[in-house]
Amino acid sequence: MNIKIALLPGDGIGPEVVAQAVKCLQAVEETFAHQFTYTTELIGATAIYQSGVALPKETIELCNNSDAVIFGAIGLPEFDDNPDAKIRPEDALFQLRKELGVFANIRPVAVFPTLLDKSPLKESVLRGTDFVIYRELTGGVYNGEHTLVEDGSEASDIATYSESQITRVAHLAFKAAKKRRKKVTLVDKSNVLETSRLWRRVVKRISESYPDVELECIYLHNSIMQMILKPSRFDVILAPNLFGDIISDEASVIGGSIGLLPSASIGDGIAMFEPIHGSYPQAQGKDIANPIATILSAAMLLQHFGLEEESRAVVSAVNKSLKSNIVTPDINPKSKYGTNDVGDFIASNIVDTDESLNMNYENIGLGKSTII
Repeated sequence: MNIKIALLPGDGIGPEVVAQAVKCLQAVEETFAHQFTYTTELIGATAIYQSGVALPKETIELCNNSDAVIFGAIGLPEFDDNPDAKIRPEDALFQLRKELGVFANIRPVAVFPTLLDKSPLKESVLRGTDFVIYRELTGGVYNGEHTLVEDGSEASDIATYSESQITRVAHLAFKAAKKRRKKVTLVDKSNVLETSRLWRRVVKRISESYPDVELECIYLHNSIMQMILKPSRFDVILAPNLFGDIISDEASVIGGSIGLLPSASIGDGIAMFEPIHGSYPQAQGKDIANPIATILSAAMLLQHFGLEEESRAVVSAVNKSLKSNIVTPDINPKSKYGTNDVGDFIASNIVDTDESLNMNYENIGLGKSTII
């Protein structure tokens, strides 16, 4: 198969972890006789410094002419600490999502069996954890009108949702649940927010078309509490933009490191794949960033194009690195291995054998997360 992939490494550790994902995709090319084309463009703070805008037109053109996008990370402290900044790196991500027409961010969350002792939660609480978050990307407060009065003493952020925005991501969540454990949990704040009341009405109506899938509706604060008390109770979590962002960051620590969780942003056209961690500029250039989330995002890319065996081979190689304790310091503080070492090991262990394809794939969470 020929796939044109746009690479947007971005800021901080983005370039380092994207480079490791490319290594693994190149190993897939060689092992399974595919041909992938990689083209790199600027985004975020890096783009602002070089071109004056967070999302250059060349980047948009590249993405629109590609089959998929791999995105690294975005943001730097000098922008975070400057409330008066007129252009922000994060603006590029919101704009790019609109350009690509992606409306759902899919984040699988499962516990690696070899890392149970790395989680802040007890092993008895963790066992059986395997859920996926469907976060809506186009509406809510992130995409609403933002105002600040002239003297800076008052501000507002408007959250708006339409029935159509809710409907399309809800159907994806229910379809995924049908292939998993047949349960959807809607996270909202319908006790106080009108947008959440709309979400609950629309999702309840849609659930009638999926009689074999259980629908549970809970408030945001309760969902966060339940994620700590019993994360295994969740199957598919459906959430508006802001709440999905909050709960997925909460979920990221369950497995022991935020550097382990991948994601896919999908819509009607080109899909984008990215780790859920940030730019982590403190680690930039130190060869300590965990590349596994980005490598697993590449595995999701392969799965998106129907390359199931290839995706499983990547995940199996990741499992092997974890079992062999070839990991970065965020997982093992005493580790002598760096970003490049882990990427090299995983890439070199992507092989087309029965043994590699049978290694605990479903425990990663990707095998049950349908994103096509």
